[in-house]
Amino acid sequence: MLPAILDLTSLQSAYASGLSPLDLVEEVIIRRKASDDPAIFITPTPDDDLRAAAKELIVRAPNPNSLPLWGIPFAVKDNIDVAGLPTTAACPAFAYHPDKDATVVARLRAAGALVIGKTNLDQFATGLNGTRSPHGAPRSVFDKDYVSGGSSSGSAVATASGLASFALGTDTAGSGRVPAAFNNLVGIKPTPGLVPNVGVVPACRSVDVVTIFVATVGDGVAIRKVMEGYDAADPFSRKAAPARLPASGLRIGVLDGAEREFFGNEHVEALYDAAIKRARSLGATIVPFDYAPFRQAAELLYNGPWVAERLAAVKDFLATNAGDFDPTVRTIIEGAKAYDAVDAFEGRYKLEALRQKTAQEWEKADILMLPTSPTTYTVEEMTADPIVKNGHFGRYTNFVNLLDCAAIAIPAGFDADGHLPAGVTLIGPAFTDDALAPFADAMHRVLNAGMGKDRAAVIPEASRVPRAEDGSVPIVVVGAHLSGMPLNHELTSSGGYQLKTCRTAGDYRLFALPGTVPPKPGLLREPGFSGKGVEVEVWAVSPEAFGRFVQKIPAPLGIGKVSLDDGTAVSGFLCEAHALADALDITDFGGWRHYVRAKAETTS
Repeated sequence: MLPAILDLTSLQSAYASGLSPLDLVEEVIIRRKASDDPAIFITPTPDDDLRAAAKELIVRAPNPNSLPLWGIPFAVKDNIDVAGLPTTAACPAFAYHPDKDATVVARLRAAGALVIGKTNLDQFATGLNGTRSPHGAPRSVFDKDYVSGGSSSGSAVATASGLASFALGTDTAGSGRVPAAFNNLVGIKPTPGLVPNVGVVPACRSVDVVTIFVATVGDGVAIRKVMEGYDAADPFSRKAAPARLPASGLRIGVLDGAEREFFGNEHVEALYDAAIKRARSLGATIVPFDYAPFRQAAELLYNGPWVAERLAAVKDFLATNAGDFDPTVRTIIEGAKAYDAVDAFEGRYKLEALRQKTAQEWEKADILMLPTSPTTYTVEEMTADPIVKNGHFGRYTNFVNLLDCAAIAIPAGFDADGHLPAGVTLIGPAFTDDALAPFADAMHRVLNAGMGKDRAAVIPEASRVPRAEDGSVPIVVVGAHLSGMPLNHELTSSGGYQLKTCRTAGDYRLFALPGTVPPKPGLLREPGFSGKGVEVEVWAVSPEAFGRFVQKIPAPLGIGKVSLDDGTAVSGFLCEAHALADALDITDFGGWRHYVRAKAETTS
């Protein structure tokens, strides 16, 4: 039985246990037919062609997982060429039949991945909402009244609903990030030029980026690495120049004051504030910054001469087929006729002036964390006011490619009713793609919001993105030093950051120590005891901070090796046995946090 969400770890494990790509293909066919959203695909790969692709893979690479993406199913936004399937850009009259794959698709197929179909989009990738298509509007996997986000609408829904392990989108103004936020997914938006655009119908050729919708950050990084690499056939392709970020003490810029705009959506604002707290608990330093120059740069993409790039992409087709355009898309693209060459140069000058202003803000922070979208809307609300409300979605996304940034969009949780998800995006300077990933992964994991439509899914440990080696020392904490607990500041104030939440081996007991302020537990190993393990956190601190930390630990607590459920042993808090004679055994609660919560509920 395959999981609801087809993350790479689960599929590769299933292949290692005997699943065949032919079995996987049959499951995909069943799921496609059972889908309750008929607007996901424009052209599904025919069933027999999908079976043939699986058979060809087995002949080419018979050993399971012998290729990086062996048997991994993926979907492709229908402005990216796939040989054998038409490219329409959601405009049937524009359709053509490519004789070869786009570079990114060719690289993915060479790595063993299987194309399951071409997905719906806002026509000509013009929009952030997913309603501008003659093939219908894909819907949020959590509420069919709400938009899926766009323009890469079908790609996000295909991934979030478990039809594909990942899907390709494109991103000019946020199209690889906004749909991720609306469907509880990760959106990988590479640095412009890192991934080639050969075989992609352009929206704004100078700033377009091929993106990935995926269940986990680790999966997205692995897929991006298959896709990336210089391609001389793309005039905007660049050779990577990886940039580093601090391994600890990361400074994260966040919205402040008048620049905090959520268009009345208090739920998304609360989730953004909660994400800021999580970032701080992971050791980040939170720094308010002035978003104004970034916002002003963002406004140039739709309210400046860059709209003319959209016209440049389809000018000949528009001249003969204006009636085949979605009315809103046509209005936007024809608006480019108001700009001339002078406007283009003046727009470029304005962008460079704003780049200088944003450089001053970058001196305050290593990366930025912004709401992926400040709000969401129903399909009915969007179609009633398509340009203004679409513009709301792009408030915090439109500048990213214009200013040459890398970005990873991650889930931020669900609203107070547990109804709709929201997201935040971590944004770094050019070529910080790899450097952003460990923190993005850590943020996603501590959220515990599942993957895609499966809110109970646990992110596999095998997909964890490790931090760069920084000489830090891991330490297991079990009580008052846990994230959110009274003494956690002793870790974060010295640059400590959380590595993971896990459990001890099964032969540990946990006790509530009497008379401690603040209240503390005692962890004791009892050979022969057979339990389920105690929930703990593993943090990383500098060697100097570790030394200071140990010096402050009061008796009867001390530091010793704690055996974890993965077989490793890490230094952590233990308690002397003599101090537990009169202590309450709270092992059955599963961990200190659960005990504290239960006690609070009892006394309230």
